[in-house]
Amino acid sequence: MKQKLYDIAHSRAGDKGNTLTLSLIPYDEKDYERLCQVATTERVKAHLNEIVLGEITRYELPNIASLLFVCEQALAGGVTTSFSMDPHGKTLSYALLEMEI
Repeated sequence: MKQKLYDIAHSRAGDKGNTLTLSLIPYDEKDYERLCQVATTERVKAHLNEIVLGEITRYELPNIASLLFVCEQALAGGVTTSFSMDPHGKTLSYALLEMEI
């Protein structure tokens, strides 16, 4: 059965310059292993391919049952230099949660 990430997890985002960080945190810690299996760097890169132009690095944080994705070249230059309508990373956490698993 296919579902969206938002069915089992929530996300927080941060931004610094042109780098975006996205956390993925399961509502139930029992779903952490599943997130590790389905939210691979490759799948996140494919899902955000029009937004994230650089590398994506995934960090596993098992002690707090969460994943952290560091996305390079993701904010059209960054908040102070971008002509984008909303160059902040927070809106992109919702884009990640739309990924089908």
